[in-house]
Amino acid sequence: MNPKIEKLIKQFAKLPRVGNRAARRIVLGLLQDKTGRINNLVDALIDANENVYPCPNCGVLTDRSLSQCEYCCDMSRGNGMLCVVRDLADVWTLEKSGVFNGRYHILGGLLSGMSGITPDDLNLNNLATRISNEKVTEIIFALPNTVEGKTTQQYIISILNNTDVHYTELASGVPLGGDLDYIDDGTLSLAFGGRRAL
Repeated sequence: MNPKIEKLIKQFAKLPRVGNRAARRIVLGLLQDKTGRINNLVDALIDANENVYPCPNCGVLTDRSLSQCEYCCDMSRGNGMLCVVRDLADVWTLEKSGVFNGRYHILGGLLSGMSGITPDDLNLNNLATRISNEKVTEIIFALPNTVEGKTTQQYIISILNNTDVHYTELASGVPLGGDLDYIDDGTLSLAFGGRRAL
C-alpha cells in the first residue's frame, strides 16, 4: 500500500467508532471521488479547527469564541434547570428528543480509575458558580447508567453539598450500562419524565 494512503487510513482509524475497515472505505471513497468532496472536507476541517471553541460557561462547542453558546444565551432556558451530561453527543440527543429546555453542563468525561480520569480532568471548575449565578434549583444528571456514571454523579453531589439545589437523575427506560446516544426518543422521553430525586 502507498505509505501516504496508509498514513491517512491510520488517521481515520483513530477516530471514535471508526475501525480499520471503515477507515479504508472512507479513504478510498474520498480519493476516488471526482466531485471535489475531499477539498470540501479539508476546508470544513480547517474552518472548524480555527473557529469552533467550547463555550466557556457550559462546554458546548460554538463558533462564537468571545461569547457563550446558543443555549447559554437563550434567556428562555434560564428556568433553574441544569442538565449535567458527559459530552456534546448527549446534548444533541436530548435536543433532538425535545424533552429538555433548560441549560447544559458538559463534563467532558466520567471519573474512572481504570482510565485514569480524575476530577481535574472534568469540567467542574465553574459548576458551583453557575448554580449561584444562574439561580439553578434543580440539577438533572443525564449520565450513563454505569459505575463510572454513578461515581461521577456522587462526586459532584459531594462537592456541591453546600448548595441549596434539588438533584434528580433519569429513571425508567435507561438500561443499566446504557448510553444516551443509543436510546430512542420515546424511551428517553419516559426516562426524562420519570426522573427521581437523589
